[in-house]
Amino acid sequence: ATLADFDYDAAPGVDRRLIDELATCRYLDTATNVLLIGPPGVGKTHLAVGLGRAAAEAGYRTYFTTAADLAARCHKAAIEGRWAYTMRFFAGPTLLVIDELGYLPLPAEAASALFQVVSQRYLKTSIVITTNRSVAEWGKVLGDTTVAAAMLDRLQHRSVVLRLDGDSYRLRDHHARTQNQRTATA
Repeated sequence: ATLADFDYDAAPGVDRRLIDELATCRYLDTATNVLLIGPPGVGKTHLAVGLGRAAAEAGYRTYFTTAADLAARCHKAAIEGRWAYTMRFFAGPTLLVIDELGYLPLPAEAASALFQVVSQRYLKTSIVITTNRSVAEWGKVLGDTTVAAAMLDRLQHRSVVLRLDGDSYRLRDHHARTQNQRTATA
């Protein structure tokens, strides 16, 4: 997915000028974070991948992961005695993209690991996070309102928050295919 391929007509609330500005990667110079919030299927992951790709193409070290995978890797590292190495790994990229925060419940140790990753990157490097949950719901997502508040405090200190809304492009595609099949059989 690239930013050039994003369908702005399907996401009328997305500010194209803001996305074009983010595509310059200047936000990385100030360790600004990007939070993409909205229901499933509105383009959050597309934009996150596009921002990651733009950063990588501009020469910035970039890493993409899901929240569940980050949590699993941190949990495994803790068990295997590689916690410090794993924290350095996640601290390394100029841009860390964390996709799908809130889609799956996170156990307490996962929320703690995610907080530690965010905390060690704070004011040094940027994070792009996609989530289907409003920031008010992050306490439920992380299972701890204190951890959620501390994480959001760091993430939002320097951030761009984009709220995407609308119908899922997957459902729109499904309905269009169904309608085409009905028309073809009629």
